[in-house]
Amino acid sequence: MRIHTRRTVLGASIAVAGTAVGTGVLSACSGSDSGSGSGHSGHEGNEGNEGSGSVPKGYVDPAGPEVAAAERKRGSGPVRKVRLTAAATSLDLGGRTVRSWAYGGELPGKEVRVTAGDTLDLTLANHLPQTTSLHWHGIALRNDMDGVPDVTQRAVRPGAEFAYRFTVPDPGTYWFHPHSGTQQDRGLYAPLIVEDPKEPLSYDKEWVVVLDDWVDGVDGSTPDAVLKELSGGMHEGMDMGTGMDMSGSHMLMGAESELLGGDAGDVAYPHYLVNGRTAQAPSTFGARPGDRIRIRIINAAGDTAFRVALGGHEMTVTHTDGFPVRHATTDALLLGMGERYDVLVTAEDGVFPLTALAEGKKASARALLRTSAGTAPAASVRPKELDGRLLTAERLTADESVALSRKEPDRTVRLRLTGGMEKYDWAFDKKPYRADQRHPVRSGERVRLVFANSTSMWHPVHLHGHTFALPGGAGGTGGARKDTAIVLPNGTLTVDFDADNPGLWMIHCHNVYHSEAGMMTILGYRS
Repeated sequence: MRIHTRRTVLGASIAVAGTAVGTGVLSACSGSDSGSGSGHSGHEGNEGNEGSGSVPKGYVDPAGPEVAAAERKRGSGPVRKVRLTAAATSLDLGGRTVRSWAYGGELPGKEVRVTAGDTLDLTLANHLPQTTSLHWHGIALRNDMDGVPDVTQRAVRPGAEFAYRFTVPDPGTYWFHPHSGTQQDRGLYAPLIVEDPKEPLSYDKEWVVVLDDWVDGVDGSTPDAVLKELSGGMHEGMDMGTGMDMSGSHMLMGAESELLGGDAGDVAYPHYLVNGRTAQAPSTFGARPGDRIRIRIINAAGDTAFRVALGGHEMTVTHTDGFPVRHATTDALLLGMGERYDVLVTAEDGVFPLTALAEGKKASARALLRTSAGTAPAASVRPKELDGRLLTAERLTADESVALSRKEPDRTVRLRLTGGMEKYDWAFDKKPYRADQRHPVRSGERVRLVFANSTSMWHPVHLHGHTFALPGGAGGTGGARKDTAIVLPNGTLTVDFDADNPGLWMIHCHNVYHSEAGMMTILGYRS
């Protein structure tokens, strides 16, 4: 039998309530209603504070003069106009067609490519049955364009449009996705590639690789249903007589990874994808032997870390989360959700699998690099590089051009990661997210964030609007500049950043289901 806990009932009632401020478990920025949100069309709300919700006295308005002044400092380069439509569609995952939501009917959505310093003018047309939004993951942009409903804007209603317009300051590999409920775990994501007008790297070809875990539309499943099941706690989806998974359950039990400190994830996905394709029907990237290829790798998954390797090749890591690092060679990389890595490889002669192992979940996805005729390796082939040298972010050193200067912090913000699978009560400091939460900082401060993980689960934490420096680094420079980093179970991660982008900025776990359960909060600049 199934056990329906109080939390199951609470989750259902909140889902009905929609985007009301301060709902807790399904937060005010969840957008999990069915179209009752208060979005706006055209440019309405892009000026003033239309749509950002109430701003507590003493804090910077997301569309206020401090934000406008910071945007002016970034300048305004050539305008790149883009129109993007979010709609329900059929998607071919490679022999398996599912109904889902996507941008422009593609998976991933078509990449947006600009040059650092350009002004991006992108109009989102919402043809979904729910309110939605766009978050520009990793971009230090103006606060009222950050795409967090009830914090920086009103959610965009079904049938409405919203124009996102901002200067894109830093080159690198970024991406965009909704910040509305579990929508990111559908097909709503796409790369944002910001080219460097003074590109220091030399390469012949570029390959953008997007990793994902997939459940939407498979045998009637949806991310919202997965969240409802998880929110019921450990007993939901279990046969209480045997303790075994019931048919149709997506609750993952017994998946472990030493790299992740134990429990690998919460969700058992039926498919894992590279560039929208399963391992049985992979996409293929063509090159010539000897070509130098820049691979931009993005983990757009909802609940899965990936260990990535290119069979028969060594990778040279050049960037993480958009920012350059001292070059480091490796056989394999570990990416938590939201993280990105750029690598260089010199192509060998043949057909080679780029394999993304779903860490701890006994499954993988792949794409192929083809430089000559020949038979592709079987989907079951596991490149030996996956078990070779593994590089993780804490081993990287920031390039001197982007290294954070040595300085004692002016302020320390401590956040304790709390919760667990039994009650599915993920939070910071045991306080489920509310849209009126604020952790105050002031412009010009060096801020230290201390993430103390008191849970038995790993969490990829993400800071909006800024990059932070990881501890460490060699030769007098600091650790890698990141916007998303893994905090291991019962571990502590300490990072520093400069408070140079005023507004109200989210900090959250980039596990979609943990954030929607409540592991989100807001960093607020004092006015």
